Amino acid sequence: MIARLTLALGLACSLLTGCASLPPPSLPARQDIRHFSLEARFALRATLPGQASQSSGGRMTWTHRAAGEQILLANPLGYGLAEIDSTPERSRLRTADGKESESSDPDALIEDLTGLRLPVARLPGWLTGRAAGDARLEADPFGRPARLNEAGWQVDYFYDDNRPDALPARLHISRPGEIELKLRIEEWRALP
Repeated sequence: MIARLTLALGLACSLLTGCASLPPPSLPARQDIRHFSLEARFALRATLPGQASQSSGGRMTWTHRAAGEQILLANPLGYGLAEIDSTPERSRLRTADGKESESSDPDALIEDLTGLRLPVARLPGWLTGRAAGDARLEADPFGRPARLNEAGWQVDYFYDDNRPDALPARLHISRPGEIELKLRIEEWRALP
């Protein structure tokens, strides 16, 4: 009986180990991703006029589709801090203490809460290296986005491999003297 139990546990462990070592599902090329979900860690430093810099960090889950965004922010231990649901018509912010705010402009919604205008509406494009308007996009030696400058914002891209179509693993988004946001993307998922 003990021999069978040991054998069964050994087989189960072998199966689990085999599953754990499978490579992650392949993603489409960066330029082909339109809808995505990602898991990331973030560090944010912000300076309001006349005040000392304030820093915070935590975890982020972001789902982006043409119909809108859903962003969940949590502290480093995973406890929810805020949720942003945004559609082209309306954006809603719900905090952990149950407060809700709504606006037709997601950037204005964040500004009302924090005092700083964060480019929430532009972030999906920036995450995948898509410039808009009069933005300037610089490429790295592999042809991938390396730096993007748009409307006073700078986005620096860092990759974990050398594939020309790789998605960024880290982003550094800043507006000098105001905001510095660092993202470490732990997982990308393409959505249908």
